[in-house]
Amino acid sequence: MRAARLIKMVLLLQSRAGMTAAELARELEVSERTVTRDAQALSEAGVPVYADRGRAGGYRLVGGYRTRLTGLARGEAEALFLSGVPGALREMGLEDAASAARLKVSAALLPSLSDASRAAAQRFHLDAPSWFTEPKTPELLPAVADAVWDDRRVVARYRRGDAEVERELEPYGLVLKAGVWYLCARVAGRDSFRVYRIDRFTAIDPAGADERFVRQEDFDLPAFWQERAGQFARSILRAEVVVRLSPDGARRLPYAVDPTAAREALERAGTPEDGDGWLTVTLPVESEEVAHAQLAGLGPDVEVLAPESLRARFTSDTLRLAALYGT
Repeated sequence: MRAARLIKMVLLLQSRAGMTAAELARELEVSERTVTRDAQALSEAGVPVYADRGRAGGYRLVGGYRTRLTGLARGEAEALFLSGVPGALREMGLEDAASAARLKVSAALLPSLSDASRAAAQRFHLDAPSWFTEPKTPELLPAVADAVWDDRRVVARYRRGDAEVERELEPYGLVLKAGVWYLCARVAGRDSFRVYRIDRFTAIDPAGADERFVRQEDFDLPAFWQERAGQFARSILRAEVVVRLSPDGARRLPYAVDPTAAREALERAGTPEDGDGWLTVTLPVESEEVAHAQLAGLGPDVEVLAPESLRARFTSDTLRLAALYGT
């Protein structure tokens, strides 16, 4: 414990011109008296820690004591500090490790690059969750993350509909999508990969003390997720509707329904059919009920042509609106 604290103290002093005893005590979560003893121990061990006396005094390193990553350019250093997502690291239980890593990098950088962390933080912040949602960290996420890092098989129980299913999984990677955590894993003994929502897991147990799996070296997590996400988006579009759209309706369509499906449908529609610029579009949708809710937002800029049952829904809506607001 003390050895780790002494190393952190050296790194803190390397990353800054100097720190007071109070600042070091706060960072190290110890008393100022402990800071004094630790500084003396470092000095006796040959680390040139110098104590400035007085009200404005503190501790600093002298004699150019520093390990430098001289190969890093400014852009590379700033990109390095952008590589972590603080909220995600915290949810996986890796916040302390990430903080220690950033501190080590900060301490090793050349003085001219010492502000790279602050410069990156001032210019970029990733807010992963969707609007109007209250993201919840899955209780079992840290256990799943540990298994991913260790390439360790786990026995997972998860909810599937009204039932619970148990599988032995080889956890390959984690994905945070719009505030929801997913596990990309392979069922032990099979070749195919699957995606599981971690908030549906009810139990995670190691398959064995030394039950590690051999990772498939050519597995590409970003590419796998992109392909699987595209398959999922297409799989839920099981119905079709035919609509006429005004120019404004065509412009707003990608914001009302699945954007990719909307753009492809508009491209297939070709050129406007009349002088007013209206287009007839065949659009894949999740269901008639979902299409009704989505297309209603386009108001008078959309006319449903088929199916007849969906057109009847809009006819009913129109009559009710006319009765409500007057003809």
